[in-house]
Amino acid sequence: MSDLPTGTLKLTNQELRRLVIVKQHLSAAEKPTMLDTIRDIGCLQLDPISAVERSHMLVLWSRIGPYDEADLNKLIYEDRALFEYWAHVASIVPTQDYPLHQYRMERYPRRWYAQFKAWWDEVEAGDPPLSQYVLATLRENGPMNTKDFEDKTVGFGPSSGWTSGRNINRMMDMLWAQGKVMVTKRRGKQRYWDLAERCLPEWAPRETRTDDEHTYLAAQRAIKSLGAATARQINLHFVRDRYPNLQANLDRLVTDERLIPVEIEGQKGNWYMHTDDLPVLENIRSGGFQPRTTLLSPFDNLICDRDRTEQLWNFYFRIEIYVPKDKREFGYYVLPILYGDDLIGRIDPKFDRKSKTLHVYNIYAEDDAPDSDEVVDSIFSSIQSLARFLGANQIVVENVPQKWAKLRQNLA
Repeated sequence: MSDLPTGTLKLTNQELRRLVIVKQHLSAAEKPTMLDTIRDIGCLQLDPISAVERSHMLVLWSRIGPYDEADLNKLIYEDRALFEYWAHVASIVPTQDYPLHQYRMERYPRRWYAQFKAWWDEVEAGDPPLSQYVLATLRENGPMNTKDFEDKTVGFGPSSGWTSGRNINRMMDMLWAQGKVMVTKRRGKQRYWDLAERCLPEWAPRETRTDDEHTYLAAQRAIKSLGAATARQINLHFVRDRYPNLQANLDRLVTDERLIPVEIEGQKGNWYMHTDDLPVLENIRSGGFQPRTTLLSPFDNLICDRDRTEQLWNFYFRIEIYVPKDKREFGYYVLPILYGDDLIGRIDPKFDRKSKTLHVYNIYAEDDAPDSDEVVDSIFSSIQSLARFLGANQIVVENVPQKWAKLRQNLA
């Protein structure tokens, strides 16, 4: 690429933040389709907590606004354009990325811990081995929930407590990790399993890759969704801890002009961005950044790396779900407020599905958060949009910071 900048590219902190937000489809720029949005950010983290709404639903709402869940389910369970697998955690991932996840399937488990190996040896010593029993039963019966299986734990010894204490559940997760079974549908939060060969569409790529081939491609996917990142940040994102020979491949990608070294104002470490994103950066530098305000799931892709979040925005964020109520600083299921290119506060909400009421117990502003009417109005609009998405008929707000006191009037 003859038009590549020479040497190390220098970015200000603001340029970096704006690049990240644009690549995460959190600016006001025109959005791609639902499927392309998910493809670009790499994954939607699955989490069962629904104090407001399940995380993957909120992550998508933050980017495209209110939508019909049926459209997402169709992409996953009918079109098979997406599937459930382990990215940085359990997630919904694009089927076109199957080889990047197949890499884990072919190598799982990496290590045999003594307790795990003892369990495996015991359940596989049955007649038939538990894995063969599960696969044969699915082959004969089609999609099944783990509760539908006959209890085959007798003679296999006690479970360690994983997966509800049932060996069937644990084995199903093992077979899922190995790519032998897939989630074919859901009823509520209940997963129904089937053989992967019957779930994976014929068009899905199935390329077996070496360590370096995998990392060369996976690192590019991660960097494109992150905007710019260090090797450590890449390793924690997308296919977490599955980047063998990462630094050597980053060096190779720079030599191949796929990546460009980046120096971030005031930041330490070696950063990289993808050369495909140079036009995006140029547009930002020429004034093309389009700010918007939205609320983020506590598991949102933008902030799931807590150290990176603090490094980019000086915004300390931790989930307090497992913190005793009287020791929580902000709340049970807090949603950060993204305003333009900054994280300016957080809200502490809960959705009461019976009364269709969105309760906002507390709203917090960062010390340096702006306080103009435009800021307050944009936060108000975001809360209204969330309420519409949830199907709430009313919004009840309690504690509001003095600098955003107008919020109480707007939401009254």
